[in-house]
Amino acid sequence: MTRFIHDQFAKDYLEQLLTPYGEVQAPKRVAGEVRQIDVYFIRTSQPTTIPETFRLLSQFTTTPALFEPFRNAASVTEICDCLLKLLELRSDLQRQANRNNTRIVESDIPKLWILTPTASVALLSGFGATTKVDYLPGVYFLAQHLRTAIVAIHQLPIIPETLWLRIIGRGNVQKRAIDELEALNPDNPFRLAALELLYNLRQNLQLNQNQDADDRELVMRLAPLYQQDREQAFKEGEQQGLQTGIQTGIQTGIQTGIQQGERLVVENLLKVRFGELDDELQAIIVPLLALSPEEFTPLLLQLSREELIARFR
Repeated sequence: MTRFIHDQFAKDYLEQLLTPYGEVQAPKRVAGEVRQIDVYFIRTSQPTTIPETFRLLSQFTTTPALFEPFRNAASVTEICDCLLKLLELRSDLQRQANRNNTRIVESDIPKLWILTPTASVALLSGFGATTKVDYLPGVYFLAQHLRTAIVAIHQLPIIPETLWLRIIGRGNVQKRAIDELEALNPDNPFRLAALELLYNLRQNLQLNQNQDADDRELVMRLAPLYQQDREQAFKEGEQQGLQTGIQTGIQTGIQTGIQQGERLVVENLLKVRFGELDDELQAIIVPLLALSPEEFTPLLLQLSREELIARFR
């Protein structure tokens, strides 16, 4: 159960990270025996420029990409299963090309990126995985025609360019990444999106009765950060309310500020999970605010867009 929670966090996190730059299918079914690719990414025809701090992400997405993240170190069997997904998808693309009397262009063939928190020397050598001079340490490539790389997250250098990957690492690697994330400018969009997904992970782990030591430490590490962000949102709303309170009374201003702070929390969570606030999402904000923060926060983190709209319409 714990592994499923972490795997779901990694998939949601990658989907959130990749969405601005192209089409993301998570999961993506492939032909043959029912298999699902964790995250399947296709770059848009007019791609958005990826920031320099995500240069490694830009390298990963020059072609269609399959991302397979693992909570625990990927085993030989699991890596072979990932390779099978890639080969089945490639066969499916070839069948489509044959039906349409077209040829597959090399740049249209997906590459597979296996994201594992650790990878032993024996595992890497067993797959003939080697580094490349134009990639950072920790990224190992299989033979050319396999179009696959194993990313050993614990070996990545601790630089801003790798932060987005180290967030889904494990143990001290992940804890240090969270420290770096916390130190980013509060208005940094990556910080906001990643923290909201980490809060979702925290909530799911708290509900799980079988936490391991790493999970308990992660929950404890995220707890004060979550509280700080909530208090900051409330403080911003309170300051706005206090300005109004000059005319309407200090007590009214404070109350207004608390309400505005809660509204900011709700709006930010909705934006991070579902993008821009359209009319349907705007319509459920007031009913949500009728609940206490302890009641509406887990609902916003756990329910899908359709479930939220159906519940509060």
